[in-house]
Amino acid sequence: MAAAAEQGVAEAVRKEGEGEEQVVNPWEVSAGKGGVDYDKLVDQFGCQRIDAALVDRVARLTDRPPHCFLRRGLFFAHRDLNDILDLYEKGEKFYLYTGRGPSSEALHLGHLVPFMFTKYLQEAFKVPLVIQLTDDEKFLWKNLTIEETKRLARENAKDIIACGFDVERTFIFSDFSFVGGTFYENMLRVAKCVTLNKAVGIFGFSPEDHIGKYSFPPVQAVPSFPSSFPHLFAGNDQLRCLIPCAIDQDPYFRMTRDVAPRIGYQKPSLIESRFFPALQGENTKMSASDANSAIYVTDSAKEIKTKVNKYAFSGGQDSIELHRKLGANIDVDVPIKYLNFFLEDDDELEHIKKEYKEGRMLTGEVKQRLISVLSEMVARHQRARAQVTEEMVDAFMAVRPLPNMFG
Repeated sequence: MAAAAEQGVAEAVRKEGEGEEQVVNPWEVSAGKGGVDYDKLVDQFGCQRIDAALVDRVARLTDRPPHCFLRRGLFFAHRDLNDILDLYEKGEKFYLYTGRGPSSEALHLGHLVPFMFTKYLQEAFKVPLVIQLTDDEKFLWKNLTIEETKRLARENAKDIIACGFDVERTFIFSDFSFVGGTFYENMLRVAKCVTLNKAVGIFGFSPEDHIGKYSFPPVQAVPSFPSSFPHLFAGNDQLRCLIPCAIDQDPYFRMTRDVAPRIGYQKPSLIESRFFPALQGENTKMSASDANSAIYVTDSAKEIKTKVNKYAFSGGQDSIELHRKLGANIDVDVPIKYLNFFLEDDDELEHIKKEYKEGRMLTGEVKQRLISVLSEMVARHQRARAQVTEEMVDAFMAVRPLPNMFG
């Protein structure tokens, strides 16, 4: 991998022939009418595509079918995933790290995707997991008080716990509560290696940005290093880390991977997902200020039905007659994209795609199946969330050894 790609540059990819600019960074995703060009993004970021051989290798090593997100190419890119699998095949261990920026009261389905996949990885490989709640980041970037971001972190932790993580292998922490000690020491080691010019190049900061934004990237970098968690990994400073995340988080970890060898640590590996589209389509963005742009885990079955029927962008034709003749454009159809994430049955999914594309299935029928899938999934999450107590949150966030860490 070229050094320039590893270190990164400001995240703008111009679409050839269109004069449009695709911007992807941890705080902004915009791509114009055509949606995100993932091929160009992979080239720009310098990561690698996940191919069928890599998916098959994961299945063989874990002795279980690969998660639908993996086998359908929704987690589609990686950095050094083969290195992690090589270690695992030799009987060595690693740990997982992912996170959440707590800026809203409730999660939407796109927020759930990395946690659903991380739960699969934790169960399949039987490894420990650290989950960072970046309440400090949201204070710096959003119009929120410190007290509010800390409260939201705790509320979001309940939704994360409801995904079914194993408390004996999982440590959840908020930055405001945990940063200090060796974690802070590692932050300063990273900060000392990153120049202002490099930070601007990677993250696109401007002179108008306050210095808090410039200071944040090391905070998200250092959970990649096991020494940041002495209560978990004391004496094992070279333990490898695998980070499941959406590809917009890649700039943080390109910076981390550039710095890691210079301060005596292993580079983290990444496995990266596509973006989960807004109901209105891939060229729009889910927004907390527009409740109709996303399905939330707090939505009722009635709200889900209304949102899907009214707002989910359809690739079907304008009339039944035309639809029967021409079929649907399933490449832009949001209900199909959502089913691609959440309908478990591969055979049923392929049947729906074929029938819809060839005009034998109508938009209303596809939306009805999606409503059923989402209503059941959200109701299941709500039941699990209702069982999460304050004491359970305390248990996941307690600074303590994990008794069954690699069990």
